[in-house]
Amino acid sequence: MSPQRLPPLPFGHQDRALSQALRQASQDWLVEHQEHRFADLGMLAKLCLLCVVCGLCYLGVLGATSASGFFAVYLGFITSGMLLTVNVVHDASHSAFFRRPRANLWLNRLVTLPLGLDPECWRVRHVQLHHAHVNIEDYDPDIDANGVLRQAPWHRWKPFMRYQPLYWPLVAALTFPWYIWLMDWLDRAGQTKVSARLPAGWRGWGFFLLGKSGHFLLALWLPWQLGLGQFSWSYILLCYLLSQMLSSLFFVMLLVGTHWATARFFERPASGGMAHGRCTHILLTTLDWNTRPRWLGYWLGGGNLHLTHHLFPHWSHRHYPALSHIIARTAPQHGLPYQALSLSEVLQLQQRFLRAMGTAPSQPKN
Repeated sequence: MSPQRLPPLPFGHQDRALSQALRQASQDWLVEHQEHRFADLGMLAKLCLLCVVCGLCYLGVLGATSASGFFAVYLGFITSGMLLTVNVVHDASHSAFFRRPRANLWLNRLVTLPLGLDPECWRVRHVQLHHAHVNIEDYDPDIDANGVLRQAPWHRWKPFMRYQPLYWPLVAALTFPWYIWLMDWLDRAGQTKVSARLPAGWRGWGFFLLGKSGHFLLALWLPWQLGLGQFSWSYILLCYLLSQMLSSLFFVMLLVGTHWATARFFERPASGGMAHGRCTHILLTTLDWNTRPRWLGYWLGGGNLHLTHHLFPHWSHRHYPALSHIIARTAPQHGLPYQALSLSEVLQLQQRFLRAMGTAPSQPKN
Protein backbone atom coordinates (compact mmCIF):
# COMPACT_ATOMS: atom_id res chain seq x y z
CA MET A 1 0.00 0.00 0.00
CA SER A 2 1.48 3.33 -1.08
CA PRO A 3 1.91 6.16 1.45
CA GLN A 4 -0.97 8.62 1.65
CA ARG A 5 -0.46 12.02 0.09
CA LEU A 6 -0.13 14.70 2.75
CA PRO A 7 -2.73 17.48 2.80
CA PRO A 8 -1.69 20.93 1.54
CA LEU A 9 0.20 23.04 4.09
CA PRO A 10 -0.61 26.73 3.58
CA PHE A 11 1.55 29.59 4.78
CA GLY A 12 0.37 32.88 6.25
CA HIS A 13 0.40 36.21 4.42
CA GLN A 14 2.16 38.33 7.03
CA ASP A 15 5.14 38.86 4.75
CA ARG A 16 3.17 39.72 1.63
CA ALA A 17 4.78 43.18 1.55
CA LEU A 18 8.25 41.58 1.52
CA SER A 19 7.24 39.17 -1.22
CA GLN A 20 5.88 41.99 -3.36
CA ALA A 21 8.97 44.13 -2.75
CA LEU A 22 11.30 41.30 -3.82
CA ARG A 23 9.22 40.59 -6.89
CA GLN A 24 9.13 44.25 -7.90
CA ALA A 25 12.85 44.82 -7.30
CA SER A 26 13.79 41.73 -9.32
CA GLN A 27 11.56 42.72 -12.22
CA ASP A 28 12.98 46.24 -12.17
CA TRP A 29 16.47 44.72 -12.33
CA LEU A 30 15.52 42.71 -15.43
CA VAL A 31 14.15 45.79 -17.15
CA GLU A 32 17.15 47.93 -16.20
CA HIS A 33 19.62 45.37 -17.54
CA GLN A 34 17.47 44.30 -20.52
CA GLU A 35 17.62 40.73 -19.27
CA HIS A 36 15.48 37.61 -18.86
CA ARG A 37 15.52 35.01 -16.09
CA PHE A 38 16.56 32.01 -18.23
CA ALA A 39 19.92 30.72 -19.47
CA ASP A 40 21.95 32.88 -21.83
CA LEU A 41 24.72 32.07 -24.32
CA GLY A 42 27.21 31.87 -21.46
CA MET A 43 25.11 29.19 -19.77
CA LEU A 44 24.79 27.27 -23.04
CA ALA A 45 28.56 27.48 -23.42
CA LYS A 46 28.98 26.12 -19.90
CA LEU A 47 26.62 23.25 -20.73
CA CYS A 48 28.63 22.43 -23.84
CA LEU A 49 31.96 22.70 -22.01
CA LEU A 50 30.84 20.35 -19.22
CA CYS A 51 29.50 17.89 -21.81
CA VAL A 52 32.82 18.00 -23.69
CA VAL A 53 34.79 17.42 -20.48
CA CYS A 54 32.48 14.56 -19.55
CA GLY A 55 32.82 13.05 -23.01
CA LEU A 56 36.62 13.35 -23.07
CA CYS A 57 36.87 11.72 -19.66
CA TYR A 58 34.62 8.92 -20.90
CA LEU A 59 36.83 8.34 -23.93
CA GLY A 60 39.73 8.18 -21.49
CA VAL A 61 37.83 5.53 -19.52
CA LEU A 62 37.47 3.38 -22.64
CA GLY A 63 41.12 3.80 -23.58
CA ALA A 64 42.85 3.69 -20.18
CA THR A 65 45.84 1.35 -19.93
CA SER A 66 46.65 1.54 -16.21
CA ALA A 67 44.52 1.03 -13.12
CA SER A 68 45.40 4.46 -11.68
CA GLY A 69 44.76 6.15 -15.01
CA PHE A 70 41.41 4.41 -15.34
CA PHE A 71 40.30 5.60 -11.90
CA ALA A 72 41.45 9.19 -12.59
CA VAL A 73 39.47 9.56 -15.82
CA TYR A 74 36.52 7.63 -14.37
CA LEU A 75 36.40 10.03 -11.43
CA GLY A 76 36.50 12.90 -13.92
CA PHE A 77 33.61 11.34 -15.85
CA ILE A 78 31.38 10.98 -12.78
CA THR A 79 32.43 14.34 -11.31
CA SER A 80 31.62 16.18 -14.54
CA GLY A 81 28.27 14.35 -14.50
CA MET A 82 27.70 15.70 -10.99
CA LEU A 83 28.63 19.23 -12.16
CA LEU A 84 26.11 18.87 -14.99
CA THR A 85 23.50 18.05 -12.36
CA VAL A 86 24.49 21.03 -10.21
CA ASN A 87 24.73 23.53 -13.06
CA VAL A 88 22.12 22.30 -15.53
CA VAL A 89 19.67 19.78 -14.06
CA HIS A 90 19.03 21.97 -11.03
CA ASP A 91 18.02 24.95 -13.16
CA ALA A 92 16.11 22.87 -15.71
CA SER A 93 14.13 21.12 -12.94
CA HIS A 94 12.89 24.56 -11.89
CA SER A 95 12.11 25.48 -15.53
CA ALA A 96 14.89 28.07 -15.34
CA PHE A 97 17.17 26.89 -18.15
CA PHE A 98 15.04 26.93 -21.30
CA ARG A 99 11.76 28.79 -21.71
CA ARG A 100 9.93 25.68 -22.95
CA PRO A 101 9.09 23.08 -20.27
CA ARG A 102 9.56 20.16 -22.67
CA ALA A 103 13.03 21.40 -23.58
CA ASN A 104 13.95 21.42 -19.89
CA LEU A 105 12.48 17.92 -19.51
CA TRP A 106 14.49 16.41 -22.36
CA LEU A 107 17.64 18.23 -21.33
CA ASN A 108 17.37 16.62 -17.89
CA ARG A 109 16.78 13.17 -19.32
CA LEU A 110 19.97 13.40 -21.35
CA VAL A 111 22.42 15.07 -18.98
CA THR A 112 21.52 12.89 -15.97
CA LEU A 113 22.72 9.72 -17.73
CA PRO A 114 26.35 9.96 -16.51
CA LEU A 115 25.38 10.40 -12.84
CA GLY A 116 22.32 8.13 -12.85
CA LEU A 117 19.74 10.05 -10.80
CA ASP A 118 16.23 9.83 -12.20
CA PRO A 119 15.37 13.44 -13.16
CA GLU A 120 11.63 13.13 -12.54
CA CYS A 121 11.97 11.55 -9.09
CA TRP A 122 14.53 14.18 -8.16
CA ARG A 123 12.35 17.01 -9.51
CA VAL A 124 9.37 15.94 -7.40
CA ARG A 125 11.49 15.35 -4.30
CA HIS A 126 13.42 18.60 -4.61
CA VAL A 127 11.06 21.07 -6.29
CA GLN A 128 7.58 20.02 -5.17
CA LEU A 129 8.34 18.70 -1.68
CA HIS A 130 11.60 20.13 -0.33
CA HIS A 131 11.25 23.64 -1.76
CA ALA A 132 7.65 23.97 -0.64
CA HIS A 133 8.27 22.74 2.92
CA VAL A 134 11.88 23.29 3.99
CA ASN A 135 12.65 21.77 7.42
CA ILE A 136 9.01 20.89 8.16
CA GLU A 137 8.32 17.51 9.74
CA ASP A 138 6.84 14.87 7.39
CA TYR A 139 6.66 17.33 4.48
CA ASP A 140 10.35 17.85 3.68
CA PRO A 141 11.83 14.50 2.54
CA ASP A 142 15.38 15.81 3.07
CA ILE A 143 14.90 15.65 6.85
CA ASP A 144 13.00 12.37 7.06
CA ALA A 145 14.29 10.14 9.85
CA ASN A 146 16.73 7.55 8.51
CA GLY A 147 17.90 5.89 11.72
CA VAL A 148 21.52 6.82 11.05
CA LEU A 149 21.79 10.61 11.11
CA ARG A 150 19.71 12.66 13.53
CA GLN A 151 18.94 15.99 11.87
CA ALA A 152 15.74 17.19 13.55
CA PRO A 153 14.79 17.55 17.24
CA TRP A 154 11.88 15.10 16.96
CA HIS A 155 14.00 12.28 15.52
CA ARG A 156 14.65 9.31 17.79
CA TRP A 157 18.09 9.50 19.40
CA LYS A 158 20.40 6.48 19.48
CA PRO A 159 23.65 6.27 21.49
CA PHE A 160 25.90 5.95 18.44
CA MET A 161 24.58 9.26 17.12
CA ARG A 162 26.87 11.12 19.51
CA TYR A 163 29.55 10.30 16.94
CA GLN A 164 27.65 11.68 13.95
CA PRO A 165 29.95 14.72 13.55
CA LEU A 166 32.64 12.15 12.73
CA TYR A 167 30.74 9.70 10.55
CA TRP A 168 28.38 12.06 8.74
CA PRO A 169 30.77 12.47 5.74
CA LEU A 170 30.30 8.73 5.07
CA VAL A 171 26.52 9.21 5.11
CA ALA A 172 26.90 12.16 2.73
CA ALA A 173 29.15 10.11 0.44
CA LEU A 174 26.60 7.30 0.22
CA THR A 175 23.72 9.64 -0.67
CA PHE A 176 24.06 9.34 -4.47
CA PRO A 177 24.33 5.52 -4.52
CA TRP A 178 21.44 5.35 -2.06
CA TYR A 179 19.14 7.45 -4.23
CA ILE A 180 20.28 6.06 -7.59
CA TRP A 181 19.97 2.38 -6.71
CA LEU A 182 17.26 2.36 -4.01
CA MET A 183 15.19 5.49 -3.43
CA ASP A 184 14.51 6.19 -7.12
CA TRP A 185 13.16 2.63 -7.44
CA LEU A 186 11.05 2.96 -4.28
CA ASP A 187 9.67 6.28 -5.56
CA ARG A 188 8.71 4.73 -8.87
CA ALA A 189 7.27 1.60 -7.19
CA GLY A 190 4.80 3.63 -5.14
CA GLN A 191 6.50 3.26 -1.75
CA THR A 192 7.30 6.89 -0.84
CA LYS A 193 5.64 10.30 -0.58
CA VAL A 194 7.21 11.12 -3.96
CA SER A 195 5.32 8.35 -5.72
CA ALA A 196 1.89 9.99 -5.88
CA ARG A 197 3.30 12.96 -7.80
CA LEU A 198 5.15 11.00 -10.49
CA PRO A 199 3.76 10.45 -14.01
CA ALA A 200 1.77 7.22 -13.97
CA GLY A 201 1.43 4.46 -16.53
CA TRP A 202 3.79 2.97 -19.08
CA ARG A 203 5.29 6.34 -20.08
CA GLY A 204 6.43 7.05 -16.53
CA TRP A 205 7.94 3.60 -16.09
CA GLY A 206 9.28 3.62 -19.64
CA PHE A 207 11.36 6.77 -19.31
CA PHE A 208 12.48 5.65 -15.85
CA LEU A 209 13.72 2.28 -17.10
CA LEU A 210 15.34 3.85 -20.16
CA GLY A 211 17.25 6.26 -17.94
CA LYS A 212 18.41 3.60 -15.51
CA SER A 213 19.36 1.22 -18.33
CA GLY A 214 21.21 3.98 -20.16
CA HIS A 215 23.18 4.83 -17.04
CA PHE A 216 24.07 1.18 -16.42
CA LEU A 217 25.25 0.71 -20.00
CA LEU A 218 27.20 3.97 -20.08
CA ALA A 219 28.80 3.85 -16.65
CA LEU A 220 29.39 0.10 -16.16
CA TRP A 221 28.71 -2.26 -19.05
CA LEU A 222 30.43 -0.36 -21.90
CA PRO A 223 33.65 0.33 -19.92
CA TRP A 224 33.79 -3.40 -19.22
CA GLN A 225 32.94 -4.57 -22.75
CA LEU A 226 34.57 -1.87 -24.89
CA GLY A 227 37.60 -1.11 -22.75
CA LEU A 228 40.93 -2.70 -23.45
CA GLY A 229 39.89 -5.73 -21.44
CA GLN A 230 42.47 -5.47 -18.71
CA PHE A 231 40.16 -4.28 -15.92
CA SER A 232 37.92 -6.71 -14.12
CA TRP A 233 34.23 -6.14 -13.51
CA SER A 234 34.91 -5.84 -9.77
CA TYR A 235 37.52 -3.11 -10.32
CA ILE A 236 35.18 -1.11 -12.58
CA LEU A 237 32.42 -1.45 -9.98
CA LEU A 238 34.82 -0.27 -7.27
CA CYS A 239 35.83 2.79 -9.33
CA TYR A 240 32.14 3.51 -9.94
CA LEU A 241 31.28 3.35 -6.24
CA LEU A 242 34.26 5.46 -5.11
CA SER A 243 33.59 8.08 -7.80
CA GLN A 244 29.91 8.27 -6.88
CA MET A 245 30.81 8.61 -3.20
CA LEU A 246 33.34 11.41 -3.72
CA SER A 247 30.94 13.33 -5.97
CA SER A 248 28.12 12.77 -3.49
CA LEU A 249 30.19 14.06 -0.59
CA PHE A 250 30.95 17.26 -2.48
CA PHE A 251 27.33 17.75 -3.54
CA VAL A 252 25.82 17.16 -0.11
CA MET A 253 28.34 19.38 1.69
CA LEU A 254 27.56 22.10 -0.84
CA LEU A 255 23.81 22.09 -0.17
CA VAL A 256 22.85 20.47 3.14
CA GLY A 257 24.83 22.83 5.35
CA THR A 258 22.71 25.72 4.12
CA HIS A 259 19.69 24.17 5.90
CA TRP A 260 21.59 23.06 9.01
CA ALA A 261 23.98 25.83 10.02
CA THR A 262 21.67 28.43 11.56
CA ALA A 263 18.31 27.04 10.51
CA ARG A 264 15.16 26.35 12.47
CA PHE A 265 13.06 23.20 12.26
CA PHE A 266 9.28 23.05 12.48
CA GLU A 267 7.04 20.22 13.61
CA ARG A 268 4.06 19.41 11.45
CA PRO A 269 1.14 21.65 12.52
CA ALA A 270 -1.62 19.74 14.28
CA SER A 271 -4.16 21.65 12.20
CA GLY A 272 -4.25 24.50 9.72
CA GLY A 273 -1.03 25.81 8.23
CA MET A 274 2.16 27.60 9.16
CA ALA A 275 1.84 30.66 11.36
CA HIS A 276 4.27 32.70 9.27
CA GLY A 277 4.63 33.51 5.59
CA ARG A 278 6.60 31.65 2.94
CA CYS A 279 9.34 34.26 2.53
CA THR A 280 9.80 34.41 6.29
CA HIS A 281 10.05 30.62 6.38
CA ILE A 282 12.82 30.60 3.77
CA LEU A 283 14.78 33.28 5.60
CA LEU A 284 14.49 31.26 8.83
CA THR A 285 15.53 27.91 7.35
CA THR A 286 18.14 28.72 4.70
CA LEU A 287 21.27 30.83 4.23
CA ASP A 288 23.77 31.96 1.63
CA TRP A 289 27.52 31.52 1.84
CA ASN A 290 30.19 33.31 -0.14
CA THR A 291 32.83 31.62 -2.25
CA ARG A 292 36.45 32.70 -2.53
CA PRO A 293 37.15 33.56 -5.27
CA ARG A 294 33.62 34.75 -5.95
CA TRP A 295 33.55 33.44 -9.54
CA LEU A 296 33.70 29.90 -8.13
CA GLY A 297 30.03 30.18 -7.21
CA TYR A 298 29.17 30.30 -10.91
CA TRP A 299 30.75 26.88 -11.43
CA LEU A 300 29.01 25.53 -8.33
CA GLY A 301 25.70 26.28 -10.01
CA GLY A 302 24.98 29.02 -7.48
CA GLY A 303 24.61 26.32 -4.82
CA ASN A 304 26.35 28.53 -2.30
CA LEU A 305 23.62 31.18 -2.68
CA HIS A 306 20.98 28.71 -1.59
CA LEU A 307 18.73 31.14 0.24
CA THR A 308 18.65 33.24 -2.92
CA HIS A 309 17.76 30.12 -4.91
CA HIS A 310 14.85 29.31 -2.59
CA LEU A 311 13.42 32.82 -2.91
CA PHE A 312 13.95 32.88 -6.70
CA PRO A 313 13.81 29.21 -7.74
CA HIS A 314 12.66 29.91 -11.30
CA TRP A 315 15.66 32.09 -12.14
CA SER A 316 18.87 30.92 -13.76
CA HIS A 317 21.68 30.74 -11.22
CA ARG A 318 23.66 33.25 -13.31
CA HIS A 319 21.46 35.92 -11.68
CA TYR A 320 21.96 34.81 -8.07
CA PRO A 321 24.72 37.32 -7.16
CA ALA A 322 22.54 40.25 -8.26
CA LEU A 323 19.45 38.78 -6.59
CA SER A 324 21.33 38.20 -3.33
CA HIS A 325 22.12 41.92 -3.19
CA ILE A 326 18.42 42.68 -3.67
CA ILE A 327 17.53 40.34 -0.79
CA ALA A 328 20.25 41.75 1.47
CA ARG A 329 18.87 45.24 0.88
CA THR A 330 15.15 44.41 1.05
CA ALA A 331 14.75 41.85 3.86
CA PRO A 332 16.05 44.11 6.72
CA GLN A 333 13.62 46.80 5.61
CA HIS A 334 10.85 44.36 6.53
CA GLY A 335 12.37 43.30 9.84
CA LEU A 336 13.92 40.03 8.65
CA PRO A 337 17.62 39.10 8.62
CA TYR A 338 19.59 38.07 5.55
CA GLN A 339 22.21 35.40 6.37
CA ALA A 340 25.39 35.29 4.25
CA LEU A 341 28.36 33.50 5.82
CA SER A 342 31.80 32.31 4.80
CA LEU A 343 32.38 28.65 3.98
CA SER A 344 34.43 28.16 7.16
CA GLU A 345 31.57 29.59 9.24
CA VAL A 346 29.07 27.27 7.56
CA LEU A 347 31.25 24.21 8.20
CA GLN A 348 31.81 25.19 11.85
CA LEU A 349 28.09 25.76 12.42
CA GLN A 350 27.32 22.52 10.61
CA GLN A 351 29.54 20.63 13.06
CA ARG A 352 27.92 22.41 16.00
CA PHE A 353 24.50 21.40 14.69
CA LEU A 354 25.54 17.75 14.31
CA ARG A 355 26.97 17.73 17.84
CA ALA A 356 23.76 19.24 19.24
CA MET A 357 21.57 16.72 17.42
CA GLY A 358 23.91 13.91 18.49
CA THR A 359 23.62 14.77 22.17
CA ALA A 360 21.12 12.71 24.14
CA PRO A 361 17.93 14.73 24.71
CA SER A 362 17.42 15.67 28.34
CA GLN A 363 14.72 13.66 30.09
CA PRO A 364 11.72 15.67 31.34
CA LYS A 365 11.60 15.99 35.14
CA ASN A 366 8.73 14.28 36.96
